Amino acid sequence: MGIKIKIAAAAISLLVIGGCSNNNPQPAEEMDQDMEEMDHSTMGDMMEGHMSHDEVVSLNDSTGENELKIPSMLETDNEDGVVYTVRAQKGKTEIFDGTESTTYGYNGSFLGPMLRFEKGDKVKIRTINELDEETTFHWHGLEVSADADGGPHDVVKPGEEKVIEFEVTQEASTLWFHPHPEGKTAEQVYNGLAGLIYIEDENSKSIGLPTDYGKNDFPLIFQDRIFDDKKQLNFSAAKNEDGTIGDTLLINGTLNPKLTVNKEKVRLRLLNGSNARNYTFKLNTGDSFVQIATDGGFLNEPVTLNEVTLTPSERAEIIVDFSQLNTSNDLALVNEDGSVLLPFKVSDQDEVISGISEELNDFALTEEEKNLPVTKKVELFGMMDMVTINGKKFDPDRIDFTQQQGVTEVWEIYNKPDMMGGMIHPFHIHGTQFKIISRDGEEPPENEQGWKDTISIKPDETVKIAIQFKHKGIYMFHCHILEHEDNGMMGQVKVE
Repeated sequence: MGIKIKIAAAAISLLVIGGCSNNNPQPAEEMDQDMEEMDHSTMGDMMEGHMSHDEVVSLNDSTGENELKIPSMLETDNEDGVVYTVRAQKGKTEIFDGTESTTYGYNGSFLGPMLRFEKGDKVKIRTINELDEETTFHWHGLEVSADADGGPHDVVKPGEEKVIEFEVTQEASTLWFHPHPEGKTAEQVYNGLAGLIYIEDENSKSIGLPTDYGKNDFPLIFQDRIFDDKKQLNFSAAKNEDGTIGDTLLINGTLNPKLTVNKEKVRLRLLNGSNARNYTFKLNTGDSFVQIATDGGFLNEPVTLNEVTLTPSERAEIIVDFSQLNTSNDLALVNEDGSVLLPFKVSDQDEVISGISEELNDFALTEEEKNLPVTKKVELFGMMDMVTINGKKFDPDRIDFTQQQGVTEVWEIYNKPDMMGGMIHPFHIHGTQFKIISRDGEEPPENEQGWKDTISIKPDETVKIAIQFKHKGIYMFHCHILEHEDNGMMGQVKVE
């Protein structure tokens, strides 16, 4: 499938280049028009194998032979303040037994540690680039000033370091951090740059949730990859302009993982850390679980579900009660197509089952917010390297929107179909958490009625969100299919 997509991408690129004169780049608006006017059969031939219109390659089933690795918790540098040092590094990692692959990581060779903050903390982070290329340190979902956000303007050159400081003002949530250099995000994340952030507060400690890290509270970073015939990560060979999809799943960097749990309520913090793949998580037995949190905080009450879908960068916290499941059968977390993602080994040890509060939060979408006029319109369009927002590609010198600090506005985001029908775009906004007002005029589902920083938008779907920025500066908004982001599906809002 990847070869077909590359051929199609090349064909489209040739068509675009051929339509330009004097070797001048074709304006994004003209690219959109080309795609709209292109003969349907021609487009169909060119796009055979396009990831959103054919069956996406299935993941290999996890054999469950390796116990899931749990990211370490990063220790602070001193006892007087919350001071962390985070280093972007290049190294070798033995993903397959006996075979090393070149990888990137934070404070190690692959992925990174977990940073734990408390609401109210004054945090200082020293970021150091030990790579041989430029990078940035983006704190995904964290409400911080733009100069600490780590977008493409905040480049840290090889050998350099940057110190950021901020106060944690948002509620308990599961966030993450990753690089965001212009045009290189997909490759750096693919090679291993990703880590977790836990924010805790008084509420999160008082509602009876599993909180024993690595015992009944597990972070799960899902990332699909392609390995070459030498079992190496090779992004340049695997790269797909429409989003790189792999057949091999790593969870927390673990190949063929299993998770050993006790007969108790277990908290799973799900992060879709993939470049482009969507996941629909469910139990292979068909049993239900409850979702307790979205990207940026707790839902008001647990929502019972049989499955939950996450697009790239979305998070969800779920509780699985293993004391209520038939543990004599094989248990596993599976994908929508039945691919085994994470087998569970349930020990015979019974734990004390604590009760989880039915009241988790006081999140509210007010009538005032629902009735605000739309002040920003965003149109997502295209595929491969012909992706745009409002008919334009990213320009670091252009401000697309302005918004006043502390003022709530309503953005309307529309995913415009193309000749092939279009594809889902996960839309992310930096530096804030927002509320979903509606999907195509309808109230969002119960498990989306919480704080979000990324939202999945289907072709021809219109979503309205209420959004406020606490800090000033310039922030990115973009598609979180990382290859689309790198190809210019990104804009900027200046908060004044």
